[in-house]
Amino acid sequence: MTTRWPAPPSVPEPGPGSGPGSGPAAPHRLLAYFLDAADGCFPPADGAVTVLPALPAPSGPLEASVAFTGHAVVATALAAPAVHALHPDGFGGSMGPDFLRALAGPTGWIGSVDAVLVRRGSGGAARLQPFSGADGHPRVRYARRLRAGVRVFGDERGLVTLAAGVAGRAELSIELHAPDDGGRRGHGRSLLGDALTLVQEGEPVFAAVAPGNARSLRAFLAAGFTPVGAEVLVRPDRAPALRRRGGHESPPP
Repeated sequence: MTTRWPAPPSVPEPGPGSGPGSGPAAPHRLLAYFLDAADGCFPPADGAVTVLPALPAPSGPLEASVAFTGHAVVATALAAPAVHALHPDGFGGSMGPDFLRALAGPTGWIGSVDAVLVRRGSGGAARLQPFSGADGHPRVRYARRLRAGVRVFGDERGLVTLAAGVAGRAELSIELHAPDDGGRRGHGRSLLGDALTLVQEGEPVFAAVAPGNARSLRAFLAAGFTPVGAEVLVRPDRAPALRRRGGHESPPP
């Protein structure tokens, strides 16, 4: 029996009162932005940048720069004045390489710029079953570094990961076993359609797709996913900068 994906689980924000025994964890505030976007409600297109706390993740806190139309949201351990001192903006500046490098620190990891897409689950009879033997697959390893509760499904066409992604949103990704052949046969679109039966009817499920992966992007769009923004994930390493500056938490110039 396949357990259907429920509403996105709560993910705690870092800070006092979020440890064991502190009661139910509140969702990260960034989750509300994604869920609102799924309903067609976006932040004001005022060019501003909203700063939120860093994101919890299985392998340590992540940071993110998320761009909506005319407004950016940056989730980071840095204080808001330090972020604004770098002069990002909601008109693309928060996705620029200079800002992202300053956010990550001199040796921090910066992910790719991804389009954020959303669709609602279709429910019904689950058309995919758990897929075993994929623990070493690059797609699965990547998902487990960044997401919680990763489950893997699939068949002869390819595999699907379903997990709690950025800010706890329900997030899926797919990988065809033979993309050069399967892409011409619409296997990506059909696999996505089957994956949506794993999500409760009406529940939003998100995907992050590199715009340069045109075949994948076309498959998601053809399967009914809608773009709502863009994002870059960051795993910061500011220690060298902190040492040079005598321990003060300020980003590199």
